[in-house]
Amino acid sequence: MRFPAKLAALVFALAGAATISTPAKAALKEGAQAPDFTLPAYLAGKPFTFKLADALKNGPVVVYFFPAPHTSGCNVEAHLFSEAIDQFKALHATVIGVTAGNLDQLAAFSKETEHCGGKFPVAADKDAVIAKKYDATLLMRPGWSDRTSYVIDSTGKITHVYSALSPNKHVEETLTAVKAIEAK
Repeated sequence: MRFPAKLAALVFALAGAATISTPAKAALKEGAQAPDFTLPAYLAGKPFTFKLADALKNGPVVVYFFPAPHTSGCNVEAHLFSEAIDQFKALHATVIGVTAGNLDQLAAFSKETEHCGGKFPVAADKDAVIAKKYDATLLMRPGWSDRTSYVIDSTGKITHVYSALSPNKHVEETLTAVKAIEAK
């Protein structure tokens, strides 16, 4: 039996939407040792090298993976982190966004007021090498990062993992987890 072209397109679109809208599953669990990494990064448009091990010396680190700069959900998520960055800093936490998508746009994204606003760094994960170590790649686009946030304590242990393609709760989830570390 042959499907009409419009029906086949609809079935394909619905199947794709169902796959994209399901939450990502992070393989790294709470209590696991976070893979160390060093990546090229930008803060307010200026390049530098971000080293997880160095950041952990100052306190907990929020590593949030996102698909690509200048995409709707990633714009929202970066803006929400920029609005909350003072709360993270008050808890001695470092926030770093990591992406494998649209790397040529990362410097601009890091400084634009409507996104990161120069308030926290974003790192370039070419070929999703680090995202793969954290099991944070998009199912439908494996060369890009998905939307998974990790909170890592100063010993390098993962204390919280949150995966959802919606950007709306990543800041709330990670800030609550950082506060829990501070309360210990």
